[in-house]
Amino acid sequence: MAGNTHSSLSARAQSTERDMKRYHRWRILVEDIEPAVQGGRFPIKREVGDILEVHATIVHEGHDVWAADLLFRPRGQQEWFRVPMRSINPGLDRWSASFPLEEVTTYYYTFEAWPDRYATWLEKVRARHGAGEDVGADWAEGQRLVSRLLRRARSLKEKEVLRQVARLLQRVEDVERTLAELGNETVLLAARRCADKAEVYRHEPALAVVVDRVQARFATWYELFPRSQTPDPARSGTFLDVIARLDDLRDLGFDVIYLPPIHPIGRTHRKGKNGTLVAGPDDPGSPWAIGNESGGHYSIEPSLGTLEDFRRLVQEARQRGMEIALDFAIQCSPDHPYVRQHPEWFYRYPDGSIRYAENPPKKYHDIYPLDFETADWPALWREMQAILEYWIAQGVEVFRVDNPHTKPLGFWAWLIESIKQKYPRVIFLAEAFTRPAVMKALAKVGFTQSYTYFTWRNTRQELESYFRELMETDMVEYFRGHLFANTPDILPVYLQKGGRPAFKIRYILAGTLSSLCGIYSGYELCENVPLREGSEEYLDSEKYQIRVRDWQKPGHIRDFIRAVNRARKQHPALQLYRNLRFHDSTDEHILCYSKATPDFRDAVIVVVNLDPHRVHDGVVRLHLEHLGLAPQQTYRVHDELTGQTWTWRGAENYVRLDPQQEPAHLLVVQR
Repeated sequence: MAGNTHSSLSARAQSTERDMKRYHRWRILVEDIEPAVQGGRFPIKREVGDILEVHATIVHEGHDVWAADLLFRPRGQQEWFRVPMRSINPGLDRWSASFPLEEVTTYYYTFEAWPDRYATWLEKVRARHGAGEDVGADWAEGQRLVSRLLRRARSLKEKEVLRQVARLLQRVEDVERTLAELGNETVLLAARRCADKAEVYRHEPALAVVVDRVQARFATWYELFPRSQTPDPARSGTFLDVIARLDDLRDLGFDVIYLPPIHPIGRTHRKGKNGTLVAGPDDPGSPWAIGNESGGHYSIEPSLGTLEDFRRLVQEARQRGMEIALDFAIQCSPDHPYVRQHPEWFYRYPDGSIRYAENPPKKYHDIYPLDFETADWPALWREMQAILEYWIAQGVEVFRVDNPHTKPLGFWAWLIESIKQKYPRVIFLAEAFTRPAVMKALAKVGFTQSYTYFTWRNTRQELESYFRELMETDMVEYFRGHLFANTPDILPVYLQKGGRPAFKIRYILAGTLSSLCGIYSGYELCENVPLREGSEEYLDSEKYQIRVRDWQKPGHIRDFIRAVNRARKQHPALQLYRNLRFHDSTDEHILCYSKATPDFRDAVIVVVNLDPHRVHDGVVRLHLEHLGLAPQQTYRVHDELTGQTWTWRGAENYVRLDPQQEPAHLLVVQR
């Protein structure tokens, strides 16, 4: 019994000593890291060419001088680059440093901190000398400290600097001069680099920043159905017809042309005009019902042209500074080859029938969703990866992903990471109009851009509240909000009821609240007839039929869209995402906000009348610090929409906006 007791006590003592050793080295706490998402659990997002400035609170005991480095490295490189951190608020232990994001890749960054023994010694000697005390005994301590640093020196330069310090300390004649030489930046840096590694604390795990190309932050999208680009309603449009429209779309200011699925369309349960359950013999069906006897996700709908035609479209777009974006829809028609080749990839009811897609109250009898709970999920995941790689090989670098919120987060985290490791330029847009937490989660696990609730935010209070959430919380670090003014699925009531002014209002909001915006074709013609009262579906929806349009139809807003897009291209402030600032106005229908570059060389003020039916006027009250303007400063503002220029003074200025003329000002500040 006694032996067992002794053994138990001994084990507890050893355990206690291990714990003591662990806590003995715990001298520092790194917290409140900015920017970071949930303390670094998920990456932040930036664009190539940015400078990432990092802040952290580094807490330690006592009054010793501490040093800290910011460490960073791009993916694939093992060695860390170092940047000395500076103490920006010693009283609050706040530190900062920055590094350039020079590659389209993922960078990792972390921190090291340690007690700077040399700087601490030097500070104490200066303090005692300043107080009139004798510091003769301190030189010997300094010699011993420098001797230790020398033993850890790695470079010839460090050794030479420290040897010179050692010689200075052997015979001190002029204390003031010696202290000045000992505090030289070269000496301090050499001593810093020779710190005792046993005392260095490294923050783990490292944080990450996904660096995308600039088009991930700034792009202007135009969605079109290739089959509707035909001039002849008797035949389907083709990729060659899309090529014929590229110059016009470029002139309007669009740089990404987004195509709904271009694959063969299923025949079983094909939907007819306006989504009827029975299709006529000439009805082309919904492009989202993917797959028939001509193939599936690797194939092209024959009526659109050939693979060579598609490659030519991609090349023609690229020559004009434009890109082709494809829809990645993970679903199949009942005729898709997967249904025969991989029956295990679909959910089956007890009677053997396959479950079709639903988005209550909508039912999609022409679509089978893939079952991500299948036992054969590894093969399913790899097949989705292979599909993306196939289209990337055809020159596509942008994908709009249909309904990503109906697939597992882990799948997206793996798929996007695996693709971006090989193809870092690829951009993924999440089409997810779903619960806020799910939309945020999709962005956190890797989606480059995200659809938003902008489509249903109409009042000043709604817009300000929502965009403050997007731009003034940690969402701004990982969620790039892409503002579509309409989609083939969504004809907002605001557009149905507001007429031509409403289309102008919503486009200038989309084009200036965010650096990412887009429209679905027909918007420029102010198409606004719903399927029925209370519906957001279009009458004669292009999802189910070919629509031939007259692009010069009277009442269009092409010139307005061109002007907004031209301003977006010309003004760097409108190409940034994280710089939105709201201002005040005396009229609740007038929304005022601004965007400026960090140096204020480019600053734009946008004032919008949100009421498409009535004239509104009032005083806007600007927060001048967001524009780089001084109180009572006189400055000019030039309207990019009308060409008019006004002289303003100070924070308060009068505006009047008639929606039947122009419902907004897009004002460039001229100093």
